[in-house]
Amino acid sequence: MAPLADFLLQYAPLPTLPYYLTHYVPGATPLSTRPVVLGALVSYLVAIFGVREFMKTRQPRKLQFLFQVHNVILSSGSAILLALMLEEIVPIIWSHGTFYAICDSAAWTERLEFYYIINYYFKYLELLDTTFLAFKKKPLAFLHVFHHSATAFLCYTQLNGRTSVSWVVITLNLGVHVLMYYYYYATAGGAKIWWKKYLTTMQIVQFIIDLFIVYFGTYSYFTHTYWPRLPHRGSCAGTESAALFGCFLLTSYLGLFINFYIQTYKKPAKGKKPITNGNGVANGNGNAYKKE
Repeated sequence: MAPLADFLLQYAPLPTLPYYLTHYVPGATPLSTRPVVLGALVSYLVAIFGVREFMKTRQPRKLQFLFQVHNVILSSGSAILLALMLEEIVPIIWSHGTFYAICDSAAWTERLEFYYIINYYFKYLELLDTTFLAFKKKPLAFLHVFHHSATAFLCYTQLNGRTSVSWVVITLNLGVHVLMYYYYYATAGGAKIWWKKYLTTMQIVQFIIDLFIVYFGTYSYFTHTYWPRLPHRGSCAGTESAALFGCFLLTSYLGLFINFYIQTYKKPAKGKKPITNGNGVANGNGNAYKKE
């Protein structure tokens, strides 16, 4: 039973999509080959730093309306996608248990695969965050740029690797993004929101949970495959390269976000100024900047 998905299929004016747009087919699905993905991400870097150079001799642009529309799309889109994914995965957990939902290849359903593709494309839409920063003449911090580009590549690797644990990382990220992009929409309109600091805390907690699950899944796979005498419950679906890359990248995110939190929110030593970026609010893509 998937009430929301069934409702959208029955009543929403959705176009009929070809198979390669509803299923991940390397080489046919858009942005599904390494040269194309790397080309897109290099183009992103060229574009944002090109805009930064272009704006050096110009006044910053506010772009408030476009910025708010961008955040409404990402907040509401994240909420809908989160609801769709939960109504697909919760029955699997209920019927077969958590380990099955995390590690069994059958937990990679056709609908979840479609949702993973949509989430993947969201990552390219989120690249516009940095474009707004560049036009506003805000700093392009390493954490922001790295997180944006690396997360798009991470989603690409997990689609190729068919890692069944993907839904855990994605649903947690979507939950954070619902609140985060709402926050930016609201503050861009002048609202004062007291919980900005807790967005970064939520992101750190998100990565801790992510790492616990992905390390467990990776451990399960490697012990089952190479060291079966070690205690384990069984294998975990997905390729080795995708699992290891996911572990590495999420670990780096946790370290970077903890460092960001310390530099931004902890009181500096006497006589030193705090190291912040804008108003010290971390976005879900790893930057702090003032929304106008």
